[in-house]
Amino acid sequence: MKSMFLFYFSITLTICSSALYHFVAKSTPANVNFTVSLLVTYGTAFIITLLTFYFFPVKNGIIAELKQLNWASIGLAAGVVGIEFGFLLTYRAGWHLGIASVLVNVVASLILVPVAIFIFKDEISWVNILGIFICLAGLVMLNWKR
Repeated sequence: MKSMFLFYFSITLTICSSALYHFVAKSTPANVNFTVSLLVTYGTAFIITLLTFYFFPVKNGIIAELKQLNWASIGLAAGVVGIEFGFLLTYRAGWHLGIASVLVNVVASLILVPVAIFIFKDEISWVNILGIFICLAGLVMLNWKR
């Protein structure tokens, strides 16, 4: 059984990092070139990732670890770059911080429901289905004309 610390720490880290991400993406100067901004972002991320080897050391050597990778690392990179460019464009286009992040996350989650069920064989309950309908209602409310 996984530790309770990891269970709560992982989701807390994800939530805090996501909030920081959106705050910083919205704060990125509108006149800066996307590519330059992302080069600095990924350079800094590379350094931070190297520092995490202290907490998660490689047991069998980096080459052995690299051999275990599959297409998912490349796909993750494409997804990350798409998210970065997308949100920089979204905020430059004038979307509100709270609305854009909620809209993207809810719609992405709704798209992933069939993927979770049919590819990963996740099971959803009637409570989960009710939550999906509540999310859909929330999307309608987010886009309701005042």
